[in-house]
Amino acid sequence: MPPSTTVARSGSPRIALGPEDAPDWARDAIEAGDGEVVDLEDAEALVWTAASDPVRLQQAIAQAPQLEWIQLPWAGIERYIHLIDDERQWTCGKGVYAEPVAELALSLMLAGLRGVGHYARTDHWSEPVGRNLTGSNVTILGGGGITESLLRMLVPFDCHTTVVRNHVTEMDGADEVLEADRYIDALHGADVVVVALALTPQTEGMLSRSEFEMMDSDAWLVNVGRGQHVVTDDLVWALQNGVIGGAALDVTDPKPLPDGHPLWTLPNCLITPHVGNTPEMAVPLLSQRITANVRRFADGEPLLGPVDPELGY
Repeated sequence: MPPSTTVARSGSPRIALGPEDAPDWARDAIEAGDGEVVDLEDAEALVWTAASDPVRLQQAIAQAPQLEWIQLPWAGIERYIHLIDDERQWTCGKGVYAEPVAELALSLMLAGLRGVGHYARTDHWSEPVGRNLTGSNVTILGGGGITESLLRMLVPFDCHTTVVRNHVTEMDGADEVLEADRYIDALHGADVVVVALALTPQTEGMLSRSEFEMMDSDAWLVNVGRGQHVVTDDLVWALQNGVIGGAALDVTDPKPLPDGHPLWTLPNCLITPHVGNTPEMAVPLLSQRITANVRRFADGEPLLGPVDPELGY
């Protein structure tokens, strides 16, 4: 893996912006970091703004093999993982969107437990349903920025929180932190299981029929990670048969979820269309990250949001 620092530059770093139709705000973010926007052939680094266009990025790398650093836009890099190498520094939007995504996760937790979906679908004054988030047991799969933000947001609710992550270390607000291979242990007894993971071969399909059977029958699943973490047909089965209490999903597999899919009509399923961060939220946050990293690149400081080629995130 290339070093996370570089030699400080005497002048403005030369940064290319791609693809060709990149938005003006990205150029503004580079220039706010005292970077000079140049043609690809003359660039030391590349800020890439296309969320899912690996073909054009591969072409850009072939055209400019001298690039020392490439900035990707989103935290999820699964569409680009085959291009990640150890010949240059790679950074992504890791941590940029933690606050808005954690806020949505909290909203979905409350909506699920308090029966908001039930009330929203009825056309009459109905019987009371729901239970408190306060004092509940919450398991969070993933230990990144979203989890750090969500743990802070959960403090007033006095939950017992268990975090499952690759590298066990103390986390502010977490009562327990478990190794990734113990995630099954964290499912039983949880009132809410939140998925906030990077998608890797190890985490794809990690929640399937056997895992749902481990969960309590009134537990809610909240997924703000990636739809492929969950085996969708098994989730439909679990919801239809009362194996778990419900699911609140900001991501699905497939995405977008097709019209007529069973998840749309299940009374114990809430779906939002991958709006953990909207463009209105994302642009200023990503702009700040680009500006900060251009300055760090110029000064030879460690870049924010580094991608580990071996881990794949």
